[in-house]
Amino acid sequence: MPSFIWYIVAGIVALSILAYLLQEKLIFKPEKLKQDFRFKYDVPFEEYFFDVAPGVRINGLHFFREKPKGLILYFHGNTRSIKGWARYAKDFYRYDYDVVLVDYRGFGKSTGKRSEREMLSDMQHVYEQLKQKYSEDHLIVYGRSMGSGFATKLACDNSPRYLILDAPYFSFLKVIERFLPILPVRIVLRFHLRTDKWLPNVKCHTYIIHGTKDWLIPIRHSVALQKINPGKITLIRIHGGGHNNLPSFDEYHNFIRDILKY
Repeated sequence: MPSFIWYIVAGIVALSILAYLLQEKLIFKPEKLKQDFRFKYDVPFEEYFFDVAPGVRINGLHFFREKPKGLILYFHGNTRSIKGWARYAKDFYRYDYDVVLVDYRGFGKSTGKRSEREMLSDMQHVYEQLKQKYSEDHLIVYGRSMGSGFATKLACDNSPRYLILDAPYFSFLKVIERFLPILPVRIVLRFHLRTDKWLPNVKCHTYIIHGTKDWLIPIRHSVALQKINPGKITLIRIHGGGHNNLPSFDEYHNFIRDILKY
């Protein structure tokens, strides 16, 4: 084998090792908050702490209405914390739905070492706690970007009223392969979040909303997801929408309104 081939192979191996070791820093971009940080909003809310395991606490915010029609459990993307994501709660509570947002391990005030299995288990724990206060036929699971995988797994394992996916991925693997095509991502990646694997077992109706100009997670991911079960999956295309600006489109809010009014 020519020497330059060995250099290429060695380079790929080195990059693969580096990607394996640094992937959490590349995937997760959390905003960390001090434990004594005080949230301040001009609408009624309550702060939650879910004690999942020794040394693991999941922090959440509950925006509540006097007579809620139900609950939206909102899973955010891979950046910031619920401090910033909380501004999107108004898109739901204005239709008289309670909204609960939670931070993943290492985000905001949430603690614990991250792994896919344990993070999914955390969200199941949160769901079970909320199910004690809300019947599942009034509980809607909403997943935004990275959060779409967590939302789909919950809907797969439980029976919420609806599943709503905002700019979801077919699988997290497909997203990473697009940016690192020369690496053996399937071997290196520790977070696969198989939306495509879990969605076929979701019993409730699923609504997918995706921008047609999303460069980070192209709309073809959602098109492929809808093909899994066209009869139970509705895809709403926001024409001209990108990955981070869907709430700036009237079509987005019309979609939310139409779903929540029933």
